[in-house]
Amino acid sequence: MSSKNYCFSSESVTEGHPDKICDQISDAVLDELIRQDKKSRVAVETAATAGLVIVMGEITTNGYVEFQKVVRDVIRDIGYTKPEYLFDYRTCGVLTSIHEQSPDIAQGVDTSKEHEQGAGDQGIMFGFATRETPELMPLPITLAHKLAKKLAEVRKNGTLPYLRPDGKTQVTLEYNNHKPKRAHTVVIAAQHDDNVHLDKVKKDILEEVVKPVCGDYYDTNTIVHVNGTGKFVLGGPAADTGVTGRKIIIDTYGGRGHHGGGCFSGKDPSKVDRSGAYMARYVAKNIVAAGLADQCEVQISYVIGVAKPLSIFIETRGTAKIPVEKIEKLVVDNFSFKPVDMIRKLDLLRPIYKKTASYGHFGREDPEFTWEKTDLAEKLRREAGL
Repeated sequence: MSSKNYCFSSESVTEGHPDKICDQISDAVLDELIRQDKKSRVAVETAATAGLVIVMGEITTNGYVEFQKVVRDVIRDIGYTKPEYLFDYRTCGVLTSIHEQSPDIAQGVDTSKEHEQGAGDQGIMFGFATRETPELMPLPITLAHKLAKKLAEVRKNGTLPYLRPDGKTQVTLEYNNHKPKRAHTVVIAAQHDDNVHLDKVKKDILEEVVKPVCGDYYDTNTIVHVNGTGKFVLGGPAADTGVTGRKIIIDTYGGRGHHGGGCFSGKDPSKVDRSGAYMARYVAKNIVAAGLADQCEVQISYVIGVAKPLSIFIETRGTAKIPVEKIEKLVVDNFSFKPVDMIRKLDLLRPIYKKTASYGHFGREDPEFTWEKTDLAEKLRREAGL
């Protein structure tokens, strides 16, 4: 970083955002299949627009999905329950186009006596961790997620009953000497009923959402923008077509660190886009938790059909407490990045994925999120001689 003092921004969206609807549907399909058949191969994409949801992709499984029910249950649970939203779980159409995984891919991914389970595709994955928060996540994306989740909470519990499911958040934090100092600007876009005045929406969201979430980072000079166009009545898929995998920065670190480009939702863990990124986060978090560095980014790369990664790269941005070469050796000695080992270590063949599909895949202490454990931190610290 060229300067010690700067502003950095990250954004999030609510579970009712069109792209997040699609992520949740894709992962709900994945969960249903893994629940029935852990060997399911799933690559499901969803698109949602006014009055219509399309589920498409490649599935090889011994399980069965009632797509109509899965799709409508997700939409209902999010809160699209009223016809005036112009998209609701009862009346939207649901189309599916599903076929089997390509046998050319399967022969490189499936395990046999002659072949170790290989990566489901080529690609690069990143994991990141930093001491900025107790969750070892960047603070801007952490606050953005908490704001988005709070919007959904006050809508669902009746605190602000006029809110509708769609919404976005954005937080700009002011940093001093690389440490977060204060919230410079908070941006909220909250879908609402037509008969509510903008002044009320602004006041309510400031008191019920922004101040409780931002806490001491909010001050009298914090700039707050709520519904910058003046109103936000028409939203969701009726206003903006959603597609699986279009919120990859929101899903990860809010723009801090790098991203390999592959999304997570709708992919079973044989796809290293997902399992590799989870493993990279697990490694980076344990390195930071062990005190080996204040920041850590891990990159891994794969070729389709081959189990062993092509490369492993560690970057600590000048914060390492021991030589980076020693950290790299500790990683190689203590972690395996082969797909079968990552799946076993993180216990990824469970129906846990719909929960990951909104409010971020990282920085959450839920027991399902095994890649957030720091169970190897003490071992790394001991072997590093700290």
